[in-house]
Amino acid sequence: MTEILLFHHALGLTDGVRWLAGRLADAGHTVHTPDLFAGRTFGTLEDGVAHAEQDVGVDGILQRADEAAATHPEATGFLGISLGALPAYRLTQTRPSARACIAISAALPVDHFAPHWPAGVALDLHLKSSDPWGEDDLPVAWRLAGDVAELYEYPGDQHLFTEHGHSDFDPAATDLVLSRTLATLERVSD
Repeated sequence: MTEILLFHHALGLTDGVRWLAGRLADAGHTVHTPDLFAGRTFGTLEDGVAHAEQDVGVDGILQRADEAAATHPEATGFLGISLGALPAYRLTQTRPSARACIAISAALPVDHFAPHWPAGVALDLHLKSSDPWGEDDLPVAWRLAGDVAELYEYPGDQHLFTEHGHSDFDPAATDLVLSRTLATLERVSD
């Protein structure tokens, strides 16, 4: 089974993120959920994004993720939801042991943190087709699809569609994300 670091979205380390981690753990994986916001959670994406941009900063988020990753050197799977895709991508591209990156509600160019995507490392992108928060992500995902990434596009406009207990939660799409993620993790496990 795979050891995974799951990075939260802009609402912080919520019960919904912990629920998703629990579903992966129920399948036999070891899942760690680093808290990039030091215990703070937010009721709206706008408030969470403002905190991320103004109080923590991208460099701070990446530094906190690096510190968390240093305590889990056996992790080979990196999963990020929205904002959490930043550290998931970065760690996947900078750790030689990385085997998979799963991005939910986000897509970054593969050269965002390194010149190329690492050979043999899976990249799965899960996005809603009409997500207003992901309007810049979907074109990036389309360019990557079939080349270095597997793109899974779901109908709807919910951004936090895997966030159990949130108004955006889409149980059917979440079940698909989980089954596809588990298949990817099985495929890349040693």
